Amino acid sequence: MAFTASNGRTQTALADINITPLVDVVLVLLIIFMVTAPVLQSGIDVSVPKTRTVKQITEERLVITINKDQRVFLGNDAININEIAGKLRQKIRDPRNQFIFVRADENVPFGAFATVMDAVKRAGITNVSIVTQPLEQNGSKR
Repeated sequence: MAFTASNGRTQTALADINITPLVDVVLVLLIIFMVTAPVLQSGIDVSVPKTRTVKQITEERLVITINKDQRVFLGNDAININEIAGKLRQKIRDPRNQFIFVRADENVPFGAFATVMDAVKRAGITNVSIVTQPLEQNGSKR
């Protein structure tokens, strides 16, 4: 950058901002974020049932997971099935407006699923969604 001094001579600025290192750092951080984001989302391995109507999850919400061994997780933390209501009350400020997802393996008995749903209701949460996967469309109609 050049400028004219009061005596009429043209001078150049000594301090130019070099943004190349800044761009390099931002790109490295972006790559790190892109690599770690799917790992953080995966959590517990569960084979959820397949349905025809599936709504895409866009926002982050509390997730209760029941795996095939009937172990219950709140987020990624294992939890006793009898402590679900208490833990939810601790984590949630406004249970009436809180949404929660329940992921259950397709081989989990209905009794275990019903027990978890009862604990969620005892915590005061009424907005519960069940996580499923879409049926694969292979061109044939039934």
